[in-house]
Amino acid sequence: MRSITRKRSRTWRLAAAVAATALALAACNGDDDVVDDVDDVVDDDVVDDDEDDDEAAADGQAFLTLATGSTGGTYFPLGGAMAGVWNDNLDAARVNTQSSGASVENLRLLDGGEVDMILAVNGVADTAAAGTGEFDGTPLDFVTIANIYGEVTQIVATADSGITEIADLAGARVALGPPGSGTEVIARTILETQGIDPDNDITPFNDTFGEAADGLRDGRLDAAFAILALPAGSIEEVATSVDITLVSIPDDLMSTLLADDPTLSELTIEAGTYSGQDDDAVTVTNWATLYTTADLSDDLVYELTRVLFEETESIANAVAVGNQIQLDTALDGNTIDVHPGAQRFYDEQ
Repeated sequence: MRSITRKRSRTWRLAAAVAATALALAACNGDDDVVDDVDDVVDDDVVDDDEDDDEAAADGQAFLTLATGSTGGTYFPLGGAMAGVWNDNLDAARVNTQSSGASVENLRLLDGGEVDMILAVNGVADTAAAGTGEFDGTPLDFVTIANIYGEVTQIVATADSGITEIADLAGARVALGPPGSGTEVIARTILETQGIDPDNDITPFNDTFGEAADGLRDGRLDAAFAILALPAGSIEEVATSVDITLVSIPDDLMSTLLADDPTLSELTIEAGTYSGQDDDAVTVTNWATLYTTADLSDDLVYELTRVLFEETESIANAVAVGNQIQLDTALDGNTIDVHPGAQRFYDEQ
């Protein structure tokens, strides 16, 4: 079993100036409004916190590191807010955070014993456990603590395009997301399940959503797929420039998608989420999920889970998506074993 009081050279101290800037950006923009969390760019600008590590070890605390994402994304400030409530409410542990390339890198860091907890998209975690995709032939061993917030597939069309349902995308100019991104994967899956060939039945573009937003505004695009937290600041910016429609996934297509991919969940984007959005839109979501290994003690993970849900309001005050930490969705779309300590907490609720 690896030590959880060892020193780490790449940890982040919650310096007030850095945290305030990152948290303010997250609160304004929601998720990574130009890239998916899966595709975050690595930022190695972290601060050595060895002195605090020594103090924690001397006090008999468990010293834990949580791998997050890039400093410009949602995972980084969210992880800082989570660490803050743990440190304020637990005597048994001190949690620091580490910036990273998000899901894929985080899963590898966890498997390699470099960190103790991570944030990752549940769909990516599913492929890691199965040893497929980016982890082809090398399945990883880890466990779930809780879902944190929804990584929501949002299909945005201009009102002028006349697109109101998935079938209407045939023949349209559609941004599918960057090549190899989670956005492109789900966009192609939705289109193909509807019977639309994304290479021949539409005019595809591999734009980031930042580029796609410009395309929707200037008329270059009819529609765009995005994986973003709710509400997404970049979609609101489009909605204030041109009239938009959020395209719903119909019931029959939804049933097939959920049956084919157990990591997906159904989610309703309520009317009024964006300017001019008069109707609900039904879509699919993955989850940004908190994972660890079986090495952490049941009692410690129980306490981490308890504080996470008891202090949701404090987390949400720092980062808007914190309000999505809810018991009724804590294990939605989960295909990975739940840590016994977390499971004990859920069983008591």
